[in-house]
Amino acid sequence: MNVILIAVISLGAIALVSAAILYIASKKFAVYEDPRIAQVGEVLPQANCGGCGYPGCSGFADACVKAGSLDGKFCPVGGQPVMTQIAEILGLDATAADPMVAVVRCNGTCANRPRVNMYDGAKSCAIAASLYGGETGCSFGCLGCGDCVEACQFDAIHMNPETGLPEVDEAKCTACAACVKACPKNIIEIRPQGKKSRRIYVQCVNKDKGAIARKACTVACIGCGKCVKVCPFEAITLENNLAYIDPNKCKSCRKCEEACPQNTIIALNFPPRKPKAEGAAPAAAPKVAAVPKATETPKVAEAPKAVETPKVVETPQGETPKAEA
Repeated sequence: MNVILIAVISLGAIALVSAAILYIASKKFAVYEDPRIAQVGEVLPQANCGGCGYPGCSGFADACVKAGSLDGKFCPVGGQPVMTQIAEILGLDATAADPMVAVVRCNGTCANRPRVNMYDGAKSCAIAASLYGGETGCSFGCLGCGDCVEACQFDAIHMNPETGLPEVDEAKCTACAACVKACPKNIIEIRPQGKKSRRIYVQCVNKDKGAIARKACTVACIGCGKCVKVCPFEAITLENNLAYIDPNKCKSCRKCEEACPQNTIIALNFPPRKPKAEGAAPAAAPKVAAVPKATETPKVAEAPKAVETPKVVETPQGETPKAEA
């Protein structure tokens, strides 16, 4: 009996000592976490898409609390309402951010980009891109396997069976950039949505020279540079035979759209242009400065002409006028 009692007391003493050691260690090595991190995390949509640039919603909440400012931080899924709630929790000012949307920069439809071979393999853009350039002559365009569709958590992108290209639903798109990461050809870009969803961009990523690009796709950018010349805001750059429009500099004047000979530049959601009136008067020629006239000499009054006297018809001599019978 005494042995059992001693064992119980010994084990109890060991448990108490161990508990005390663990308690002291937990206090000594405790990591303080700001309670506001949990509050911000509750406001976030918990999509964990990574569109904010941080590893999940918990990472974004931690960054917002520790930064002390919301400049450069935006939740694309929650949008401005969520950022306003976060600002109220942290006592900061919520900076307004322009809404963004995913844009597919490829117009290589079945009609514009004819097939030259047939891919018979796994239905994956990543696998197809690792094997070869694609079913068409353009090795830069969409492969059409739909990796972007599978990556989207919000059902905002679908493949069009007629064109063979992905199409983005602006109403559902949160600009989380999951489709951008899933595309091995980098044809999807996150751009500002623009006022009234109007935006202008080059719908091509082909970097081949003009003749090769045009042969592969009828609407490919040929790097002619006409758009660069007509842009009054220096919003277009030409690099590696490909034009690019900077959305932060573009003022939507649409001059580049008119100048593009390949119809590669897309002006989305703009009203149709007014047709030019036929037979419109040509632009007036610039006026030439008038040459000063030489000083005119005073005219001398002309003398009146003599009045001409009527001529008398002379009758020949010896002839008498014949009397009428």
